[in-house]
Amino acid sequence: MTTGQAEGTTATAPSTAAARRRITVRGVVQGVGFRPFVHTLATELGLTGHVTNTGEGVVAEVEGAPAALARFGERLSGEAPPLAVVETVDGQEIAPAGDTGFRILPSRAHGPSRTLVAPDAATCAACLAELTDPADRRHRHPFLSCTHCGPRFTIVTGVPYDRALTTMDRFPMCPRCAREYADPADRRFHAQPIACHDCGPRLRLLTADPADRTRPPRPAPGADPVADTRRLLAEGAIVAVKGLGGYHLVCDASDDTAVALLRHRKARGDKPFALMARHIDEMAHLVRVGAEERALLTGPVRPIVLLRRTPHPAPAPGAPTLSEAVAPGSPDLGVMLPYTPLHHLLLGLPGDPPGPRLLVMTSGNIAGEPIVTDDDEAVRRLAHLADAWLTHDRPIRIPCDDSVVRVSDGEPLFVRRSRGYAPFPVPLPVPVRPALATGGDLKNVLCLAEGHRAWLSAHIGDMDDLATQLAFERAEAHLETVTGVRPQLLAADRHPGYRSGRWAQSHTDGRPLVRVQHHHAHIAAAMAEHGLRDGRPVIGVAFDGTGYGDDHTIWGGEILLADYDGYRRFGQLGYVPLPGGDTTVRRPYRMALAHLRAAGIDWDGDLPPVAACPPDERRLLARQLERDLNCVPTSSMGRLFDAVSSLAGVCHHAGYEAQAAIALEAAALTAGEDPGPGYAFALRGGQTGPAAADLVADPAPVLTAVIADLRAGTAVPLIAARFHGAVADLVRRGCALARERAGLTTVALTGGVFANTLLAEATARLLRQDGFTVLRHRRVPPNDGGLALGQIVVAARTAGAAVR
Repeated sequence: MTTGQAEGTTATAPSTAAARRRITVRGVVQGVGFRPFVHTLATELGLTGHVTNTGEGVVAEVEGAPAALARFGERLSGEAPPLAVVETVDGQEIAPAGDTGFRILPSRAHGPSRTLVAPDAATCAACLAELTDPADRRHRHPFLSCTHCGPRFTIVTGVPYDRALTTMDRFPMCPRCAREYADPADRRFHAQPIACHDCGPRLRLLTADPADRTRPPRPAPGADPVADTRRLLAEGAIVAVKGLGGYHLVCDASDDTAVALLRHRKARGDKPFALMARHIDEMAHLVRVGAEERALLTGPVRPIVLLRRTPHPAPAPGAPTLSEAVAPGSPDLGVMLPYTPLHHLLLGLPGDPPGPRLLVMTSGNIAGEPIVTDDDEAVRRLAHLADAWLTHDRPIRIPCDDSVVRVSDGEPLFVRRSRGYAPFPVPLPVPVRPALATGGDLKNVLCLAEGHRAWLSAHIGDMDDLATQLAFERAEAHLETVTGVRPQLLAADRHPGYRSGRWAQSHTDGRPLVRVQHHHAHIAAAMAEHGLRDGRPVIGVAFDGTGYGDDHTIWGGEILLADYDGYRRFGQLGYVPLPGGDTTVRRPYRMALAHLRAAGIDWDGDLPPVAACPPDERRLLARQLERDLNCVPTSSMGRLFDAVSSLAGVCHHAGYEAQAAIALEAAALTAGEDPGPGYAFALRGGQTGPAAADLVADPAPVLTAVIADLRAGTAVPLIAARFHGAVADLVRRGCALARERAGLTTVALTGGVFANTLLAEATARLLRQDGFTVLRHRRVPPNDGGLALGQIVVAARTAGAAVR
């Protein structure tokens, strides 16, 4: 059967009732088995009519007795398939037609798309049972799926969601798959990715020539690519494995040599690798897993979940070991469970020969570039990283990295919102006309919005290379295709050097472009995801590493009184010089020395950052600070975390973003519940001027106290914990003053610094004790991955484009 044929006609007798309704269901209702569900429900209730996919959603015409129609309406949303999300159900009475059955009609693609494409979903229990059943015809099929699971967003080329508008269109269904596709009683009725061993897709394994990696890889001689891949992994190889949204680089996580080799080849520094385990029980001796984490790990999304490490793990009998090189110095392990049939096969089914039980699964890319999706590109660009490629012939339409989530205060907190969540929209509290926001340059995510919905793309990456910029353009075009949004307004960050902003400027095509201040966008994102509608401002605490300020300095330690329409800078961390820009970010000891100089503290030789800085560099740095050469002032809280991390002797060199702050948090977590006497920032009045704050926080007393503790022999974990306590107390005091002077009682905590759950939870707890309502991010990340959402709502208001 070809896609689009009307199937499932029943022998139901013609209805004698006079009632007929046309019902439009909007939401995630395509690609999730919704039409088969409607067919089954209508047939069960003795109703006639038809159902089809359209650009608006799923449209059904149902005819029958009024009581049956009422029951149909009641059950339509309450009993929807597992992956369906019903947002609205609209119905209208129409004239009876006297149908003789209930049918699924060909999809109609006329008009703009208003339906929602479903995210990719992990293998469901029913498919997993088939995968492991030797008697089932899909036993060990790497691509089995049904209407309840499998690829969606990453294979869609257009809407309505039909096989012809996915990358599965190149695989004609075999007779048996076609029968299942056409059978209303089958779980694969109108399941667009339906496939089996007979009709594809198919795996193949390519191996590199170890003597000459410039030569094209060769097909492996074995008959079973999965078995051969497991053998290679057990022997210490690094394999590029094609997944749902791109390639992973995979190795045995218990093999010290293999993990170290992957870290060296990828020039990863000490940045942690993500892990995949067969079962969460395999990790029970290594991490703490609560009910919320377990639900995320085993649910339909299966993101990478950041789990706190057990301080002193006791080896469990029979449990797999973990190489220390997987996540050196990290307080967390990023763990996910298999979410595709291929992952289950790689980790081994019951009865398989022994193989690796924990796998490193890191994005298949060169550092800083987007994840690789194209097969030829994977062979070319990953040639110096991989020993072999486990690939297949189903194209990936759009890259989609794994999502990264942690649990904080019992709720999910996104670090990266991507696979399994994109492109599901975030509801907007204020309707806007069609708009595009380009986000930031780090952790770039773009956003399209119209009406009450905002669609965020999958994680794109850092916009500092051409490959990422091209990926940005493809992601924008794809998101327009699947959402039907045609932007009439553009929004971008105010930073004049951001590539995302330059792209927006060069693609206005006569449309207005609104530049949105970085931290205002962060705060607006928190407000929007919590559904704030009225014009009453919030106290926005925006702590991060870098944001372009209104006075052309680098902000990042801000308290703004803000709503969607504007903001006022109420508080800031005191300015210090940022000598040398990115060089200082990579060498936290330079930031520590800059902070010490700004605080009037001598660079004594017993201080860790002084010892860490080579003498020649120290002399040049002193001259640079004295003469104010290439020293942009910064109020960044992220840079203060870097400085204290080095001052406490925790981290002097950062091989990846926020490494120094993460290491400082890791140290603080081992301090115990009572770290003793805390530190305190000095608060003073601000200066006048267009970007001046009412309140300035001076870190000099904190730095002085850290040095005193160091010289007194205080344990580093206690110093780290006391610093975290000082920052939380600073927010508490600043918000109390803002409430006193402006009468505001709602606080939004945002910016990448608040991905630090130790700090975020302590701060929120103090604020709640003081009677504040606290907004923390739950739908988008607090870092720049959520920036575009705030840009959308601010730009819409600024441009007068809000629909009222």
